Amino acid sequence: MSEEDDDSGERDPSGRPRANDGVDHGSTCSQRDSRADGRDGSSDGDTDHSLERIVAEIRAEVTPDADERSHLREIAERLIDRAERAATDRCADADVLQVGSTARNTWISGDRDIDIFVRFPPDLDRETLETYGLEVGHATLPEGHEEYAEHPYVKGTVEGFDVDVVPCFRLESATEIRSAVDRTPFHTRYLQARLDDDLAGDIRVTKQFLTGIGVYGSDLRTRGFSGYLTELLVCEYGGFRPFLEAAADWQPPVELDPEDHGRARETATPSRNEKVGTTDLPFDDPLIVIDPTDPERNVAAVCSPDNVARLQHYAREFLTTPRPDMFWPDEPDPLSKSDLLAHIERRKTTPVAVRFTSPDLVEDQLYPQLRKSLDGITRELDGRGFDAFRGTTFADETAVVFIELAVSERPALERHEGPPISVRDHAKGFYSAYVDDPDAYGPFIEGDRYVTERDREFTTARAFLESDRLFDVGLGAHVETALGDGYDVLTGEEVTALLDEFAAELATYFEPRP
Repeated sequence: MSEEDDDSGERDPSGRPRANDGVDHGSTCSQRDSRADGRDGSSDGDTDHSLERIVAEIRAEVTPDADERSHLREIAERLIDRAERAATDRCADADVLQVGSTARNTWISGDRDIDIFVRFPPDLDRETLETYGLEVGHATLPEGHEEYAEHPYVKGTVEGFDVDVVPCFRLESATEIRSAVDRTPFHTRYLQARLDDDLAGDIRVTKQFLTGIGVYGSDLRTRGFSGYLTELLVCEYGGFRPFLEAAADWQPPVELDPEDHGRARETATPSRNEKVGTTDLPFDDPLIVIDPTDPERNVAAVCSPDNVARLQHYAREFLTTPRPDMFWPDEPDPLSKSDLLAHIERRKTTPVAVRFTSPDLVEDQLYPQLRKSLDGITRELDGRGFDAFRGTTFADETAVVFIELAVSERPALERHEGPPISVRDHAKGFYSAYVDDPDAYGPFIEGDRYVTERDREFTTARAFLESDRLFDVGLGAHVETALGDGYDVLTGEEVTALLDEFAAELATYFEPRP
């Protein structure tokens, strides 16, 4: 499914009852003037003029023209008609609707995603829904292929448009959902009732800005802002500029509650600078945006602290010194071998890399496992005295856990402190374990406790990484399997072997920017 309505990274707190969906088809977001009160900033007139000029230029560039709109509408109507015939042939109560940014008039020119949801009545069992959903998908997209989220669905291409045909249940409230995709029609209905052309234009500008600074996307590789979240934020604050001005001053954790579902709660930081209730919100994230259609869900749960901070940094930079290039991704030039060696020499650190065949997983499964593996290996290296400085992961045909070490070699001995001698039983056990060990120095007393000096298991980081001990650190399951099939350990200048596949990623690591 397209980025706009991908809920795979967004979560609910488990085990909590759900309230009603709170969908109110009243005023548009742009009428909620309180979002923009006092947000005209402190920049001078020249900066204001430059900012507004740049925003107008970007808005014109990302707004679909009449021909693009007409072409998309023609394709969507044809596919919806095809899906409706196939769906009602199988279930008379089924219906079909278009969702996502193309349904809400918030897509960026050039984006070519059409999301078609086939809704079945709630009394249909899940197995039948999945069967019908795939049959309707293949009838709609004869050359499509099956993909899998919580339901299997059909994906294909029609005249250059990426099309998803997704089955879901037709429910009265988002609080009754049986899978994440069941929420999507509620999201579309909620926003369609609140967006006007001005806000839709600001949403496009905002999406392009978030893309330019590298934080747009709720996939688990990016861990940034989804399309739905972006639209809610622009709607909540009343436009692109008010949103940036607010984000520049955020003090995480930030809590926003567009429908005031939290009126009965007391939040750590008030929504829109107002008190919203008497009990805590059930989330622990840097950015909390309560789903207007589902009060027990944080739409921003997938956003990493890094990406919330990155938005704040670039919001301040754009408001102070607006530049059009901030709206377009600025990928670093791939690192050359001489540049990489120069970085290693200058930093006087030792990079180490574990390289293996990338598991055959979609990115939303692969990257959490790579991060888990990075955390486990880093923690173990630190615990063994190798002082991990910084690390990251890369993946393509091969996958890499890359860690930069401040210390890569340790003495043959390590110090091992026992319990205080006053803790009799534990102290006695420690003493007995080492008193007859011919390879240990001690035990001796230092301060109030026994200490021994013993042989270190691994004197180099490479030796540890090449040992079976690597498999004890809490690796991702598929990463562990892949490592079991074989892997390489690269240290120091050997990491230049990664350049053929990961020159751009190494440039990002060694030439970091906010």
